[in-house]
Amino acid sequence: MLVVPALLALIVVMVIGVPVPLAFLISSVVIAFGTGVDPQMLLINGYNKINSVLLLTIPLFVLAGSLMNNGGLGEKLVDSVSRSRLGKSKSSLGVVTVVACAVFGAVSGSSSATVSCIGSIMAPRLRENGYSDGLIGALVASSGVLGILIPPSMIMILFAWAANVSVLGCFVATVLPGILLVILLSITQTFLFKRSGVSVADTIIEQAKQQEALKAQAAAEKAAKADMKGKKKKSGESAIPALMMPVIILGSIYGGFLTATEAAALSVVYAIPIGIFYYKKINWESYRVAMIDAGKTAGVIMCMMLSVQILSRLYITENLPDLILGVLTSISSNKIVILLMINVFMVIMGMLMDDCSNTTLLTPILWPIMNSLGISVFHFAAILGVNIGMGNITPPTAPLLYLSGRITGAEVKNMLKPTLILILCAWLPTLIITTYWTGFSEFLPRILGYM
Repeated sequence: MLVVPALLALIVVMVIGVPVPLAFLISSVVIAFGTGVDPQMLLINGYNKINSVLLLTIPLFVLAGSLMNNGGLGEKLVDSVSRSRLGKSKSSLGVVTVVACAVFGAVSGSSSATVSCIGSIMAPRLRENGYSDGLIGALVASSGVLGILIPPSMIMILFAWAANVSVLGCFVATVLPGILLVILLSITQTFLFKRSGVSVADTIIEQAKQQEALKAQAAAEKAAKADMKGKKKKSGESAIPALMMPVIILGSIYGGFLTATEAAALSVVYAIPIGIFYYKKINWESYRVAMIDAGKTAGVIMCMMLSVQILSRLYITENLPDLILGVLTSISSNKIVILLMINVFMVIMGMLMDDCSNTTLLTPILWPIMNSLGISVFHFAAILGVNIGMGNITPPTAPLLYLSGRITGAEVKNMLKPTLILILCAWLPTLIITTYWTGFSEFLPRILGYM
């Protein structure tokens, strides 16, 4: 049984900092040399697996997210949310951050792109309004993971590809967990912000300042409305084109007009002229940067997918799913306990690897186990999405936590406490409800006819 040494080799090389695609190949070599499998056949099988039109969706959504970041669409999305009722108080600025991450994630499909774009825009605003650096970094990291759950999601595309199921069904399976997470993150961050307040005297002074500021703001708005009356709004000020982007993309997918791949291409075609002619923030240089960033990201993802496809095939050949199921059932035969252990395993894997690697590796390994427990594929998709998202912000590894720290300028040590509170009060309840309430994640796939 070479699967155990291969797993140990995978964990060790990732812990010491070997890139994930190379770590997968090293683990594959351990099994291939021990069993005498022809490496050429593994490469052919891996290539045939990733030779799929569906996977074109990934680089296209990556490019769309990069164009949004460089073309001003992300900033306009934030501005539109900030000007709504959500942005009327200091504590609600954190709610704006959460909602903006959800909206941006609905277009980019990537958690890292969401953290990079929204974090760079919102961090200065949050800091000006009294948010601590640690809370800013923790909130951006936790909210950025919404890009995994709000459709269209890159990891749900990978999940559908690996499990050979409907992409649209996987998209809608994570919608309700994503909405619940938005609500719980908003409530928890409000509590954290108010709890970090200082003395009562300072609070009274601050409230008085706020009232004066509101009066001045009301007078300024009244004067501005009077001045703008009868005048046409300047080009580039409206957030409507930015807000229409997720509406057009999701509407075309669920309306049956376009496939997920075609909608991803549409998002690129839409973002370019809007960024060039309306917001006027995309020029040749920013377009070149966006193309290079998207190319690098897509290249890494595709290399990772080839290596993980080879590794997952070897794991399945060595009956790893049966081995894991045997270990779990030897501990307990209770379905609730087994699901708990599987969740812990997925969170740990999420701490060690990025979301795309986890999805493509864990889906073929854990799906037979979930199926034997009576878990539907869309229920499994929602459980996997929430687990991977939580793993990406769970210390000590927490890849998105470190990315958020770099983007927002917060030190990781100051982010740990608020991050743990957000996990306990928002992520864990969402995971528990998603795992043990079957109808929660299956509701939308069922009413839309995917089940």
